[in-house]
Amino acid sequence: MDLTRAQEIVHSSEKIVVHYKGDSVWIDELDESTQTARIHTERNPASSLRVQVGQLEEKRDQ
Repeated sequence: MDLTRAQEIVHSSEKIVVHYKGDSVWIDELDESTQTARIHTERNPASSLRVQVGQLEEKRDQ
């Protein structure tokens, strides 16, 4: 995923499914200067990670 799409997802009123290493995640925050996102899994909202935006995948309907 690129930063522009990640920003669109963060600002969307719809739920857009995003995966990181196969797990469904929420994007909490984006850092444009480092091209990273702070994310948390749906199963564990209290634990967050900072990852490269390029490692996120949008899950589109098949």
